[in-house]
Parts: sequence; C-alpha cells; structure tokens
Amino acid sequence: MESRYNPADIEEKWQNTWTELGLDKTVTDSDKPKFYALSMFPYPSGSLHMGHVRNYTITDAIARLKRMQGYRVLHPMGWDAFGLPAENAAIDRGVPPAKWTYQNIEQMRQQLKRLGYSIDWDCEVATCSPDYYRWTQWIFLQFFEAGLAYQREAAVNWDPVDQTVIANEQVIDGRSWRSGAIVERKLLRQWFLKITDYAEQLLNDLDKLPGWPERVKLMQANWIGKSTGAYLEFPIVGSDEKIAVYTTRPDTVYGVSYVVLAPEHPLTEKVTTLEQKSAVEAFVQEVSNQSEMERTAEDKPKRGISTGGKAINPFTGEEIPIWIADYVLYEYGTGAVMGVPAHDVRDFKFAKDQNLGIKVVIVAENTGRMPVPQEGELKAAYTEAGVLVNSQQFDGMASGDAKKAIVEYAEKQGYGKARIQYRLRDWLISRQRYWGAPIPIIHCPNCGAVGVPEEDLPVQLPDNVELTGRGGSPLASLESWKNVPCPSCGTPAQRETDTMDTFIDSSWYFLRFTDAKNENKIFEASRVNDFMPVDQYVGGIEHAILHLLYSRFFTKVLRDRGLLNFDEPFQRLLTQGMVQGLTYMNPNKSDKDKWVPTSLVNAEDPRDPKTGEPLQLVYATMSKSKGNGVAPEDVIAKYGIDTARMFILFKAPPEKDLEWDEADVEGQFRFLNRVWRLVTEYIAAGKVKKQVNKNELTKSEKDLRRAIHIAIKEITEDIEGGYQFNTAISELMKLSNALADSDCKNSPVFAEGINTLIVLLAPFAPHIADELWHQLGNKESVHTHAWLKFELDALTVDEITLVIQINGKKRGDLQAPATLDKAGLEQFARDSEVAQRHLEGKEIKKVIVVPGKLVNFVVG
Repeated sequence: MESRYNPADIEEKWQNTWTELGLDKTVTDSDKPKFYALSMFPYPSGSLHMGHVRNYTITDAIARLKRMQGYRVLHPMGWDAFGLPAENAAIDRGVPPAKWTYQNIEQMRQQLKRLGYSIDWDCEVATCSPDYYRWTQWIFLQFFEAGLAYQREAAVNWDPVDQTVIANEQVIDGRSWRSGAIVERKLLRQWFLKITDYAEQLLNDLDKLPGWPERVKLMQANWIGKSTGAYLEFPIVGSDEKIAVYTTRPDTVYGVSYVVLAPEHPLTEKVTTLEQKSAVEAFVQEVSNQSEMERTAEDKPKRGISTGGKAINPFTGEEIPIWIADYVLYEYGTGAVMGVPAHDVRDFKFAKDQNLGIKVVIVAENTGRMPVPQEGELKAAYTEAGVLVNSQQFDGMASGDAKKAIVEYAEKQGYGKARIQYRLRDWLISRQRYWGAPIPIIHCPNCGAVGVPEEDLPVQLPDNVELTGRGGSPLASLESWKNVPCPSCGTPAQRETDTMDTFIDSSWYFLRFTDAKNENKIFEASRVNDFMPVDQYVGGIEHAILHLLYSRFFTKVLRDRGLLNFDEPFQRLLTQGMVQGLTYMNPNKSDKDKWVPTSLVNAEDPRDPKTGEPLQLVYATMSKSKGNGVAPEDVIAKYGIDTARMFILFKAPPEKDLEWDEADVEGQFRFLNRVWRLVTEYIAAGKVKKQVNKNELTKSEKDLRRAIHIAIKEITEDIEGGYQFNTAISELMKLSNALADSDCKNSPVFAEGINTLIVLLAPFAPHIADELWHQLGNKESVHTHAWLKFELDALTVDEITLVIQINGKKRGDLQAPATLDKAGLEQFARDSEVAQRHLEGKEIKKVIVVPGKLVNFVVG
C-alpha cells in the first residue's frame, strides 16, 4: 500500500483496468433506463486545450454518475474533421488534407485516452471518413427528394486574384485575407436547404426544451425572427411593375416619403433614368465590392443615390422618389424598403442626409391639441406607439388598432396583404472547396439535376487533386472525376463540383453515434429511437445558434421522412463558460492588437514592449495569440488527472467562465492528498468490520452519521439540480473534514463514512477513488457500485444546542431535546443551572424564544 498519493503510479493502471472490464462500453440489451451524455465533438486541430478539457470533464462526470445511478450510458466521441483549416494547412505544408487530419485525430485521441474519460471508443466517427460522409450524402438526397434542396443564384465573396470564393470571415477591411485583393460580390449558382419551411416549427418547439438555457432559446428565436406585418406594393410611375416591400409598421404607411431598392435588385436598372444611369452604375459597382457585414454595420454611415425614378404611394396617391442604398440587401425580405423618416431612426438619418421629405403620421397619445410637427421641425424620429394623424380616414386611431385596419383596407383595395415573415433565410450549403463532402448530384443536359443512386454512394473525394487555394473548386479541374454518364438516361453529364458546408456534417453526427458501425443503414431505427434524444448535451455558447438550429432542423426533416420518432435532438443543454488565463492588455489599442503575452513583459514594470505604454494584467480567454494558455499535459504531469478534474469542476459553476489559478490547482491536489492519508491511515489502523447498529449510537456517532448522509443528500441534489459540481465538491470537503475531526475512528460509522467518501468522490476523481476502493479490499471497481441514497432518519437531530441569553448577552449553552416546542424550551431554560444562576434576585419582564436556537430572558 502506497503511503503517499502519487497520481502517476495509479492513473495508467486504472485506465487499463477499465478498458479490460469494458466499463465504458454502451449496453444495449438491458432493461435499465438509457442516458445519452454528449460533448460537442471537436475539430481535430492537433492538440487539446483547456477549453476541451473542461467540456469533456463536465460530460464525463455526468456519464460516470449516471452509470452508478443504474443507467445504461452512451458516452461517445468523434471528430468534426472536414473544413477549410485542413485544406489551408495542406496547402501550406504540402501534405494531403486527409493525412494532416488523420494525424491530428490520432494525436488528440491519445490525449483524450490519457485523460481517462469514460468514452465508448467503439462509437467513434470522423466526418471526413467515406464511411461517414456516405450517409451525409444520403441525407442530402433525402432533402433533395423531399424538395428541400435546390439550386439558385446567390451572391458570394469573390477574390479576383485567386479566382475563388472566400468566406465572410476571410474578408478583412474589404480585402481577401490571402491575396490582399479587393473582394467583389459575384453571383454563382449555389445549393440551398429550405430551412425556412420549418421556421414556425423551429420557433414553436423551443417551448419543448425546458432543459435549455433561456438565453440560448432567446438567441434562436431572435435568429428565426418571426414578425407579423404587411406585404405592400408601390406602383412604378411609367411602368406596369410594382415595388414590393414588407413592413411591420403598416400604421406609418401614410408617412412614406421614398422607397429604397437594394443596388442589386432587378428593378434597379429598370427604374433608373438616363440622367442617373452612370452615377447609379458606379454606385452599384462600388457596393458590389462590399461584404454583407460591411453594408449592414450599425456604426457605418448609410449611403445611397437617387435612381431618378418615381413610385406611387397607393394610400396617398403621391409620387415618391426611388433610391438605392447600401444598407438594403436583396437577399433579405423583398430587397426593398419603404422610407418613413418621421418614425424610423435609420430612415430619419438617411432622409436628413439626403434632404428627403419627412411627414409625421403618429403622435404621442398625450399630445392633445398640440400642433403636429411640420417638416423641418422634427428633431428625432418618433418610434413609439401613439395616435395616427395625417392618415386620412385613420386619423385619431391608436397605432395598434391602425395596423390591423390599414392592412384590411390594403387587402380590399389591392395594395397588399397581411403577412408573417421570418428573418431566417434558406441555408446556403455550397462550398467551392475540396475538403468537404461532395454534393451527390449529377447535372444532365436532358434530365437536369439527378441524385446519385444510393448504391453508388459515397461519391468519394479523389486523391489526385492539386490544392493551391486559387481558382474555383479544385474538383472542377478533374475531368476524369467530373465527367460521368447520367444515371437516368446515360447521356454524358457532369458531377456537381461543390462540396457541402461542414455544418451539414455536425447536424446529424449525434444520430450516427447510436449505431456507428452499421454498414448497411444510416442507423437502425430501434437503436436511434432508443438512445435519442440526447439527455445531456455540453458545449460552448458560440454554437447557440447555427449548429443547434441546424441540428434541430435535420432532426425534424428526418422525422418527417419516417426515420425518427422524436421532435428534438437535445433534451438538456449545458453551455459551459470559457477558460481564462492571465495576460497583459494595452487598453489604448484595438481588440486585435491589445494583447501582450506575459513572456514578453517585465512583471515589475509591465509596459508594452513596442510603445512603452503601461499594461494591465487581466483574465482573458486562453489563446495562442494572448500567450496565456496552459497545456493540459503540463498540469497532468505535475498534479495528475484527478487534480485537474477537481479544479475544473470546483473553481466555477459550469456555465460561468473559469479563471485559471495555480494556487487553486494546488489546493485541490492538497485535498486529494488529505483524502489519501485519511483512507490509508484508516486501513493501517485496522479496518472496522462491524455493521452499524442505528439503535446503539453515541452522540458523536450520530453527528458523524448525520454528516455522512447530509453529504449524500446535498451532493446528489447539487448534481441533479443543475450540475453544480463546485458546491458538490464543497460538500465532499465537509465530509472529509468531519471524518478527519471525528473522535470515533474505531466505530462502524467511521467505516461507513470512509466508504461513502470514496463512492461520492468517484465521478469527480475516478482514478484515486478506484485505487482507494481497491485498497479497502473491494474486488469490483467503485464505478460499478450503486450511487448512494441518503437515509432520512440519519438526518434527524435528537438534541440541539440551546443558547441562554440575559438581556441579549450569551451566558451559556446547553443540550436540549430537539422535540421541545417554544413553551418546553422556555421551561427547560428556566430550570437550567445557567439561567438560575444569572436570574437569581431579578425580575423577568419578557422571554424571547427562537426555536432550535436560543432563549433570551429580558430582566429589569
């Protein structure tokens, strides 16, 4: 038996034992209830960071607890392995993306195994494996057959030097991140998924997710962006065509003084007059070089130009000018907006800048007989509810009522109709890249777009491809791969050369985990419907919208295709906070340049090495650029895996940010050492083998047993009530202290306490728990032991400590029966030697009894 705690001596031993026993394997043929514990799978960058470790430690603690509680647990791991970083790394290093990716997977898999997580590695998947993306392509064909996948032209960011599409985040100050060229907006034929068909379901079914943070549900609701308003049409002067707009404020329609088209709107060219033609074309060209992000930035001035054309406000009969502006996007809504400057902040500023008309049509209800502000008198837009003015037959009507009345009028007159609209747009999934799942479509000149037959899946990525980061899709240049016969008619045809957005891969991986090795089906219905939905999903808040929304969308589509029998993929969601480390910050610099790694700074006089400005030492999210990361392997080498786990779980509630502090890591190491000594000293003194006799306990034994069962109760409630691991570990520390301070170490109650401490410690510090459990003489792993349940009678207090006060000052205390009521406590106190000694010869004017705590005699 080791006399001191040395993590290195026990960690590998127990990990090998768990593997031999198959403790982490998923049990399918059992009547036990299921529990699916899942961490968001990582991108295989090559090495784990502390953010990974925190995420997986939280999930692992939950999985271990649930096994001990009698559940058959599925706790898998995989790799979100496709994507641009691997392709860029391959270009930079001159190695195939597959080789680079699989090397990283192997390295990270070994790191995860070294951490001792209870992962069922038989369920492992990698999204870049043909065995996986075969089924990603199969799912795409399900969408295609259901009419939910389609092609249309869409604007992309185009690098004219590299001749390639680049993502929004690769546009830096309007230029390509790689070539430095000014980025252009270009129309390309792209594939979309019709997520908008499910907008209402995705919104309404948020109510089915009580186990999700309200913050995340609100973010999703805002992203879906349901609004109720009106679709209105403004006839173009001199044309049979009309400009369609969508508005949530039909009550302001009598104040429309102009309409604005997106520069790329098809009507722009038609409404532009000859006099404005050259100016409009120049503006359109200029705007085409801006990203969507740049055009819609709130702090950016709104720019526009008149087309010279006119439209008619059908409600007033007035002619109003038609403008184009950079802030209107063709992809949003109808690609046109109506300008109501008196009642919209953006429109007010634009109208002021462009000297456009401003007409007040709503005033505050308490305005009374005050005159309506005239053009030039309004200092700011009035955007609140109120009463209509200058609105013909609707004058005097409350704006809320007017919305409905004006829409009804518009429908009768043929000016428009009521409409519900969503901010959510269809999901553009095309990528002109190599390292992604090929879209399984063949374009035939006779048949159009034809799905690849299921028996021909997967459409594999070719190996003989040259990656340069320039030009269009690398797949488009491979004639032997691209040119194939049409599967329907045999005519020479061409494969689709776009690959899929990597969010596609992560939108269904949790389903494949339930039946990861199935070679004949995407999954067996009985398996997926047994383990799904995921009972506890753990991941970062950065995935609150896209990944989670797309996963919900996929689940609903596959349900409607008859493949699933549930509506939502994740019952409970935990969004863990970031891991932060100390670094220096220059408050005078921009976000990108303000961080200075501690290694470059003199701690005694912290100054920016480039400018000499004083620096501030702050906590910030760990990253390479900040130089404040902590390597997991360094912590493990110094303190062991269990110490790292205990610190991560104890330092902060899981949803809060965690500030890395070496002193607190040391504190957890010392605690585990105390537990080690407590147990090994108990073993060395000779283990007590007698059973606890509840009817023959001394007061000290009752107190200790109460502490034991309070720990069981509080730790169970802390974990099940919201995974408050930090307070659960605090209870472990209290129990450890109670055992260390106990004066009944030869009692069977103490033996019960030692066993309880180790069982309760097991989900948090699994290696040391199993080692100490083994040293106690147990043959089975502690992780196969049933989770403990507290005994209510052990929590009962027989006696209380009653404080005796005279005029509010403590004069002593005594042990009183816990069953006494207020009158009994008063009499018990009166009869005590303490009270009689201090009350002798004094008149008692009042007695104050606080049940369970004190009796205060007020004397004259």
